[in-house]
Amino acid sequence: MEFTEERLAEGCRRGEAAARRELYDRYAGRLLAVCLRYAGDRAAAEDLLHDAFLKLYGAFDRFRYRGPGSLRAWLERSTVNLAIERLRSRNRRPTVALDEGRLPLVEEALDAGAVAGLSHEVLLRMVGELPEGYRTVFNLFCIEGHSHREIARMLGINEKSSSSQLARARALLASRVRAYLQSQEP
Repeated sequence: MEFTEERLAEGCRRGEAAARRELYDRYAGRLLAVCLRYAGDRAAAEDLLHDAFLKLYGAFDRFRYRGPGSLRAWLERSTVNLAIERLRSRNRRPTVALDEGRLPLVEEALDAGAVAGLSHEVLLRMVGELPEGYRTVFNLFCIEGHSHREIARMLGINEKSSSSQLARARALLASRVRAYLQSQEP
């Protein structure tokens, strides 16, 4: 049976094993990528993905189909929310202390062409290696498109901390990208 998004959601709402299996097969890869962005390493991301699917399967009564793509958007948003919830439960504040003197902001912009040549896997690994607070703010701002006000509310921090965490994340990523690119030069 071919599942449309709407039929897939309805089948999951009713607890149909075939619909749940199809949901996992169709979206696990995409949601694992979301989990990797927040968890930082594969093992933690796989645990988060497992928990996300368990939570998602039980939450379909709250999903409303709003057209093509709405199921995927709901799944991704729910997974991000679970990742943030996990960070908040693990730490009172999912930020790292900023050491203003040790990580200077990078003044020099990266060459966009050189960065575009990096593989998705290399960039994902670099983001995953960021300190937890930097990584979380970077993902919420750059990937999810949230404002610093929204991020501050979600993480229980102030807006200036969110902005500072993002600047530090970008500086650290730029430094790592430069080092990687230099190591690849013949």
